[in-house]
Amino acid sequence: MLTTLLTLAAATATPVSTASPADLAAIEATCFDYVDGQLEGDPERVKRALHPDLAKRRVLGDTPDERLGLQRMSREELVDLTKGGALKTPRAEWNRACRILDVAGNAAAVRVETPWFVDYFHMGKFGERWVIVNAMWHMKPREPAK
Repeated sequence: MLTTLLTLAAATATPVSTASPADLAAIEATCFDYVDGQLEGDPERVKRALHPDLAKRRVLGDTPDERLGLQRMSREELVDLTKGGALKTPRAEWNRACRILDVAGNAAAVRVETPWFVDYFHMGKFGERWVIVNAMWHMKPREPAK
C-alpha cells in the first residue's frame, strides 16, 4: 500500500526538475525583472519581462456592468503604472518571492508574491528568452497605516 502511494505521489509531482538549470534561472530572472522592476519603479525592467501581447487580469466578480467581471491590463498600462511609481517601495520593505510551479518545454507556470499582491504567470520561451504571456493577479488588502 505504501509503495502504491509513493508511486502515485511521484507520478503526480510537479515536473520542474525536468527543466534545465539555465531555464530555471532564466524563468526566475524574468519573474524578478517583473516584480523588482515595479518595486524599483524601473519601467524598462518590467517591459523586458513582458510579452508585447500580455494579458493581465484580476477577478472582479459580478459588477453592475459585467457578469464574471475582470479587470484587464495591457503591457503598456503596466509599464505606465511603473513609470508613475505605483508600486515603488524602499528596498528595506521588499518581501517578495517567485516560485516556479511547473515547466513543460517552452511553457512555465510561476507564482510571485509581495506584501501587496499575488500573481500567477504563464510564461513562454522564445528562442532563449522567457517572458510573461499571461498574468492573473490578486490584490491583497492593504493594512492600515500605523
